[in-house]
Amino acid sequence: MANHKVPYLTDVQERILSCIRTAIVEDGEAPTVAEICAEVGMAAGSVHYQLGELEAKAAIVREPRQARGIRLL
Repeated sequence: MANHKVPYLTDVQERILSCIRTAIVEDGEAPTVAEICAEVGMAAGSVHYQLGELEAKAAIVREPRQARGIRLL
């Protein structure tokens, strides 16, 4: 798995990306949005927005309509 650092991520985006990376390494699958919310202490709408930003910055890819459909790039 690539562990490259995208240099222009905000602190919040880095926390979310770290949460995703940790879940994939420890559990073998991406976290749900609810799990990310609990981990970073944010509302679901805020997490969805930040996931969109991470996708736009090519840090992740999301698979539409798929549970745990977050993939690291």
